[in-house]
Formats: sequence, structure tokens, C-alpha cells
Amino acid sequence: MKRLLTMGLTACALAGLAGCATKFPPAPESAGNPEYSYVIGPGDSINIVVWRNPELSMSVPVRPDGKITTPLVEDLPAAGRDSSTLAREIEKALGKYIRDPVVTVIVTGFVGTSSLQVKVVGEAARPQVLQYKKDMSLLDVMIAVGGITDYADGNSAVLLRTSEGNKQYTVRLKDLVKRGDVSANVEIRPGDVLIVPQGWF
Repeated sequence: MKRLLTMGLTACALAGLAGCATKFPPAPESAGNPEYSYVIGPGDSINIVVWRNPELSMSVPVRPDGKITTPLVEDLPAAGRDSSTLAREIEKALGKYIRDPVVTVIVTGFVGTSSLQVKVVGEAARPQVLQYKKDMSLLDVMIAVGGITDYADGNSAVLLRTSEGNKQYTVRLKDLVKRGDVSANVEIRPGDVLIVPQGWF
């Protein structure tokens, strides 16, 4: 991914497109983030409690295919559902074997679906995938990845917003991280991809 980013920026420079990486509008400080509700994703750990049936209560991982398996319930889709919805579906499946099951689902290990993850690529100190958290900001992301490298062109970074059809915005990472300019801090949305280009020296 880093090599592709570098190649893309090189192509822009060779084409003589000055400011190639900064042709996008600045990211909005607030996009009116709707109410956020966590949904289960592959890799999550969930604790299933079946009232008065301890032999059916256990902690299980969500498999890479998004399904779970518990006693009496095989291959039940879990990814993309919130904990309450999954609990009702487990109750329905268990209802074939026990009378009026009462199920509680507690998510104990969070990975989340890909659409809820925030990805950071390029010249971040530690490029990685982060789990989105409610009211997450660009500063939160920068702290999590350890800032930017000495080779980064921080003020030409691009925020790709998948929730808006891959619309791209310019963000000022250098001003935020190196100069402490809080006006450069913007809201992060689920699914955002932060691309930090390399500077040209």
C-alpha cells in the first residue's frame, strides 16, 4: 500500500500537477455524526449468557466468516448485528430445544466490521487499522499511530471518507501534530482512510 501511494504521488509530480495531493477541500470540523451503534464483526469475542442454563453459557469468537457456533446452535451469523439483535436470534434458535430461553450477549473483545474501522497508511509512525470509537477525532488517530514520520508531507494528507462515496478531503497533520494547531483537528467517521504522503526533498 505504501509503495502504491508513493508511486501515485510520483506520477503526479512527473505529470507536473503542482499540489496534486492538496486539490481536495479541507475536511469539515463536524459532519453531524449520526448516533453510533457498535455492530459485531469477525474477530470479536462475545460472551453468551443463557439464563438458568449455565451449560449453554460461554464465550465464543466470531469466525472470519462472521458466524458463531455454540451448543445447540451451529453457524449462526453474528457479524453486522448488534448484541441485542444477536441475543434475540440465539433465543429463537434455542427455542427449539428449551422453553422460553433468555439470552444476553456481551461483546468483550472489539474488532468490528471493516466498514467501522479507521485505516491509516503511508508516512504515519505506525500505520495500522483502528477500531472506530464514538466522537473520534483526527487527534485521537494521530495519538494512536504515534504521529507522522520525519519524511511525511503532513499538510498534504488526504482523508478518504467511504461513508460519502469515497469523497476526499485535505487534512493538516503537520499543523496539528507538530505545531499544536487544534483548528486542524477534525471529526473522524467510521470507515475513514487517512493517507499520509511522503514529502519531496
